[in-house]
Amino acid sequence: MKIKILIPAILLGLGFMLASFQGGSDWPVPEKYQKMKNPVATSKASVDQGAALWKLHCKSCHGKDGLGDGPKAAQLDTPAGDFSTKAFQKQTDGALFYKTLEGRDDMPSFKKKIPDQEDLWHLVNFMRTMGE
Repeated sequence: MKIKILIPAILLGLGFMLASFQGGSDWPVPEKYQKMKNPVATSKASVDQGAALWKLHCKSCHGKDGLGDGPKAAQLDTPAGDFSTKAFQKQTDGALFYKTLEGRDDMPSFKKKIPDQEDLWHLVNFMRTMGE
């Protein structure tokens, strides 16, 4: 009986590893956030606000241009990611908001560091400039 349960668990684990290796989504985002629309219009003021927050909270790991090459990136157990890629930019605004809000692994949650959710949306607007 244990073998019947163990084999599907192993296959499931291998599937997640393969999806991650092939560039698949290995950071699930709840549907509520996937469909969430950014309530903050993209504007120069919003992007500037996001840039200021980026310099304060994100640049040290993700780098000045979001290439994952910040001075602390080498100390992380997980890659800081390249925000300029099509795969990153293909994510919904709600997914970026969720990942910034919740964090995971080396990525901290910003619920307390940036408590105003509007500021998180400014940050999302700034992240969108990295794919241009």
